[in-house]
Amino acid sequence: MMKQIKYLVFGILFGIIMTKGELISWFRIFEMFKFQSFHMYGVIGSAVGLGTVLMFLFKKGIIKNVHGDNIIVPAKDFKWKRTLFGGLIFGLGWALAGACPGPMFVLIGNGVFSICIVIFGALIGTFLYGKFKQYLPH
Repeated sequence: MMKQIKYLVFGILFGIIMTKGELISWFRIFEMFKFQSFHMYGVIGSAVGLGTVLMFLFKKGIIKNVHGDNIIVPAKDFKWKRTLFGGLIFGLGWALAGACPGPMFVLIGNGVFSICIVIFGALIGTFLYGKFKQYLPH
């Protein structure tokens, strides 16, 4: 039970940070896609930079899991067709919905219940991906 409360508190803090940082603002996202503001690019760039540093530290064994074991990061094959196709779908969905998957649930917490349509669409898309994954470009 304590573990779930810890995750709930972390989720609430994450939602507050996203809200106060205007990362759930449709207008901020719109500005980003029109190249009118650096705000979202700065946040995304910071996240990519932090993720890069953390992955380096995981691979070097400097950061370990809660049990003291090394975090194994399996190597992935880069498939440019899949990456391009997935990126286009993700970007199109983001531009149309005005939200990527991270802020969708934060928007519900902020009372934007119309995002439930987007969440439903994301769930359908996830289900369809699972069904048709074997037929998609390699």
